[in-house]
Amino acid sequence: MRILLGLFTLAMLLGLSGCATSSAPANRFMLPDSEAARSASPDVEQVLLVRTPRLAHYLDVDGIVLQLDDISLNAARQHLWAEPLGRQLERGMRARLSERLVDTRVLRDEGGHRGPNALLLRIEVDSFQGRYDGLAVASGQWQLLAADGELVAMDNFRVETELDDDGYPALVRALGRSWDQVADQVAATVSRHR
Repeated sequence: MRILLGLFTLAMLLGLSGCATSSAPANRFMLPDSEAARSASPDVEQVLLVRTPRLAHYLDVDGIVLQLDDISLNAARQHLWAEPLGRQLERGMRARLSERLVDTRVLRDEGGHRGPNALLLRIEVDSFQGRYDGLAVASGQWQLLAADGELVAMDNFRVETELDDDGYPALVRALGRSWDQVADQVAATVSRHR
């Protein structure tokens, strides 16, 4: 009887170890493009440089983050960003601002010399995740600086967007809509400071 019980236990362990090693392939996601329409571009009057956002440490991971309750966060293992989140947010912000600011050349900040009329956008992202109540949350702070480093404008942002459906694709789309609203806020400020 002990031998039979031992063989049964061994068979169960082998079966479980097989399940652990044959995991499903990971799904990779990109933030969607902006939902704003681009107008015809007149002559460019201004340059806006966008620096790659600084992310809260828990967001600087491959997995899409979910907030499970008021204090628990979880980075997904099978639902991953296709490239680093900071890079996607920077590229997405440049594209969104280019659509909204048709007379502004929006470029990536390479850290080189800026022209005398260029503005620099710096962003810190404190949250960019799904939340247990069915919302996509983006929050943080942005700063707009003149070429000489003088602070032109600064504001906090907190955008909560309801998911259209369950699942990671719906979450990523809702996060994209949240980033659209942050771009709207920044674009309105840039337009006022020309």
